[in-house]
Amino acid sequence: MALQMDDSAVPQARPMTVKGAMAPALTARTRLAYAAGAVASGVKNVSFSAYLMFFYNQVLGIPAGIVSAALAATLLMDALIDPFLGRLSDVTRSRWGRRHPFIYAALIPTPIFFLMVWTPPADLTGGQAGLWVFLTAMVTRVSISAFEICTQAMTAELTDDYRERTRLFSLRYWFLYIGQYGFSAAALLVFFTPTPEFPRGQLNPDSYSGFAILGSVMIFMAILVCGLGTHDRIPFLRQADKADGAGGMGRHFKEMASAFRNRAFLSILGFGIFKFTAIGLYAASALYFNTYLFGLDASQIAVLTIDSVVAATIAAPLAPVMSQWLGKRTSSLLFAILGVAIGLSPLLLAYLGLFYAPGDPLLLPTLFVIGAIYGAMVAISLINTSSMLADVVEDSAVATGRHDAGTFFAAASFMQQCSTALGLVVSGLILTWSDFPAKVDPAQVTPAMIDGLAVHYMVSSFGLWLIGSAFLAFYPITRERHERNVEILKARTAQARAQEADNFSGGPIR
Repeated sequence: MALQMDDSAVPQARPMTVKGAMAPALTARTRLAYAAGAVASGVKNVSFSAYLMFFYNQVLGIPAGIVSAALAATLLMDALIDPFLGRLSDVTRSRWGRRHPFIYAALIPTPIFFLMVWTPPADLTGGQAGLWVFLTAMVTRVSISAFEICTQAMTAELTDDYRERTRLFSLRYWFLYIGQYGFSAAALLVFFTPTPEFPRGQLNPDSYSGFAILGSVMIFMAILVCGLGTHDRIPFLRQADKADGAGGMGRHFKEMASAFRNRAFLSILGFGIFKFTAIGLYAASALYFNTYLFGLDASQIAVLTIDSVVAATIAAPLAPVMSQWLGKRTSSLLFAILGVAIGLSPLLLAYLGLFYAPGDPLLLPTLFVIGAIYGAMVAISLINTSSMLADVVEDSAVATGRHDAGTFFAAASFMQQCSTALGLVVSGLILTWSDFPAKVDPAQVTPAMIDGLAVHYMVSSFGLWLIGSAFLAFYPITRERHERNVEILKARTAQARAQEADNFSGGPIR
C-alpha cells in the first residue's frame, strides 16, 4: 500500500545554488573516478581489520587484549567525530562546494598517518605499543573519514534515480574490493614471501615496511583521482543554503537528532550495527584460521584474497538486477543470511572433521569457490543497503526540508566504526577464551585452541547477522515511495526557483 504524505504539512525544501541549471549526464570517466576513491578505504579497511591485530600481536608480541582495546578505542573516537564531520560538510559553503574541500584536505595527511601506524619505535612496552596504536590509528581513521563520508554523500547528489544509485554503489564496491583484496594479495605475494627464518612470511616483521609504503601510495592516488575526477561536477552538486551554518551547536544537534528519527534510517542503523560487528570479527579472525587451522602459507592466502575480487566482479552487475527484481530490502536480507551460512560452512565442516585436511590439494580450490560465493552474496547485500541509505536522504528531506546526506552517511560511518570496534573486542575475547597465546609457534597451536576459536566465532558471527537482518525487515522505502519523494522535492525546488525569480524581477506589476 502506498504511503500517503501531505505535502503542505512539512517544511519546504531549499533550492540548489545553481539556479535552473540542469546537470549533464554522468560520464563513464566521472563514474570511474568517483568509484576509484573507494580504493583508499579498501586499503585502510583490510590493513586495519585483517593485519593490524596480527602484526602487533603475533609479529611484535603485544598481548591481544591491549591491541584490541587500543583499536576499539580508536574506532570509538572516530565514531564520535564522524557525525560532526558529516554535519560540517552539509553546511560548508565554498567555491568548491561542500564535499570537495574535505576530500582535498585528506589527500596529504591520510597516507602519512597510515605509514606511521606500521612503523612504531623499537622496544616499546605493551602499554606504550597500545598507546602508539591508539594515536596513529585514530588520526588515520579520522583523516580518511573526512574523505569517505563526503564521497559517499556525493552519491545522493550525483543522481536521484533509484536504480542508478545502486549501479554507482556497485561500481564503488568493486573498487573497494580491489583496494581491500587486490592490495592484500599483492602484499602477500610480494612482501610476505617465505624465508628460511620465516616460512610463513606474514610473521616476518621486515615485510611490513613495503606493505605500509604500498598502502600509503595507493591511498594517496585514490583520493587524488576521486577529487580531480569529480571536480567538474561541483556546480551541479547540491550546495549548502546560506542559513545552514547559522544557529550554533544547539541547532546542529537538533537538526541531527531530527534526521536520525527517520524510521528507514533507524532500520539500516540496527542492521549495520550487527552487520559490521560481524564483519569486524571476520576480518580480525580470518588470518588466524587460514594460518593455524588450514595451514596456508602467504601465497595460498593471497589466492584466497583474489576470490573476493571475483566476488565483487560477480556482485557489481547482479546487485542492480536483484534490487530491481526483489527490491533493495529483500535482496539485502536474503543474500546476507544465505551468504553467511555458506561462508561458515568450511569452519563447521572442519570442526566436525568432515573437511579437507591441511595440505590436501582440494583444500585451496574449495575454500576459493566457497569464498567467492559467500563474498558475492554479502557484497550484493552491502551494495543494496548502501543504496537504501542514499534513498533515505530524500525521504528525510520530504519531512524536514533539508538534504542531510553528509549527516546520514557520517552516522553510518559512526555505526560502522563502533560496530567494527565491537568486532575487534569480540575477536580479542575469543582469543582469550580459547587460551590462544601471543606470538605463538604454529607447531604449538593445539586442536583445543582451534576448536575454541571456531565454535565461538561461528555462533557469534551467524547470531550477529541474524539479529541485524531482523532490524532491516522494518525498512519502509519502496521504489514507488522513493520516486514520489523525488517528485515532491522537484516540485518544491521548482516552486522555490520561481518565487526567487519573481522576487528578483520586483514581483508582478499591479
